[in-house]
Amino acid sequence: MDMTHDALNRAASAATRPLELAIVLPTLNEKGNIAPMVARLEDALGSSGWEAIFVDDNSTDGTADAIREISRTDPRVRVIQRIGRRGLSSAAIEGMCATAAPVVAVMDADQQHDANLLPLMLEAIRSGEYDLAYASRFAEGASTAQWNRPDRERLSGLANALARKVIGMQLSDPMSGYFMLRTETLRQDADRLSGIGFKILLDILATVDKPLRVKEFPLNFAARSAGESKLDRVVAFEFLVGLYDKWLGRIVPTRYALFGTIGAMGVVVHMAVLAAFLAIFRDGFGHVAFTDFEIGQTVAAVVAMTFNFVLNNALTYADSRLSGLFPLLRGWMKFALTCSVGLLANVGAAATLVRLGMHEYPAALVGIAIGSVWNYALSSRFVWGRFK
Repeated sequence: MDMTHDALNRAASAATRPLELAIVLPTLNEKGNIAPMVARLEDALGSSGWEAIFVDDNSTDGTADAIREISRTDPRVRVIQRIGRRGLSSAAIEGMCATAAPVVAVMDADQQHDANLLPLMLEAIRSGEYDLAYASRFAEGASTAQWNRPDRERLSGLANALARKVIGMQLSDPMSGYFMLRTETLRQDADRLSGIGFKILLDILATVDKPLRVKEFPLNFAARSAGESKLDRVVAFEFLVGLYDKWLGRIVPTRYALFGTIGAMGVVVHMAVLAAFLAIFRDGFGHVAFTDFEIGQTVAAVVAMTFNFVLNNALTYADSRLSGLFPLLRGWMKFALTCSVGLLANVGAAATLVRLGMHEYPAALVGIAIGSVWNYALSSRFVWGRFK
């Protein structure tokens, strides 16, 4: 294959120094940021000794193709395009485990992170005095003026306070998304990282058994240049999920706990719908015909099932979330199908208990409990394609 003169020069210069540093950049619809980001990395690090690994969550704007186009003539740049899964933390873990470089950094591709800090962070790791270096938005000398998001600053302050309780370290910004460490340190505990949520640094600091020596660098946090924020509307929820995973995830698996929590909310929805239905059909003596109860229990179960599907898709399975009208309809139909046996068990058990003389509401709760076991087991596998 023919290569341009510039491409040959890039390929030659990339081989002049051994690979020492990999920069992992999770992306989502950031096509316009890729070429400027690569240029900024070269300005900061020179022409060789590093590689950029973009981990793209199957962007719809052609981000992965834009990266591949650069990769054709620049061996320092490559892309991991993830299909059917998403999430900033898990993307960072995949990228960090995909390099041969002895040192790895994680940063955003949206140009909010100052690439000129990379050589300083690398020198701190090289010195042997520190295991991890990170850029803080709230250290002395840092600035968030260009960010111009006081609301997010307040939320970050609260999140950092909670995060410090989890890791037991007094860092000014443990929620930072810009850090560097030795790759072997990451790999030793990669299988123990949750990969849940959006703050991989917090995950690492809370997981590793050996206390890490941390060097902090003040960061001038810039405004986003282009593309979409990887922090969507469930970001606060995912942060709390990450905290739960570190505190209790080994006792009750996090995803199961989420499914159960949403299921409990579904119970409230179920009972509210059932109460409304029964209130309409009770006779003057407060009695409800048995067939009316069966119909009410069925309607309430379908409404609660739809409620559970919507929330589980948005929250429990956010890393493999279904989106778009037809995928959502197919997902709902699969969810309804996998839950149909659970629904029959739910209604059948509740109806039997009512026939035996149990009050309608306790009978409904028993039916819900029986159906929920089936719902979790099959929907995890056949709707969102995962077991954990």
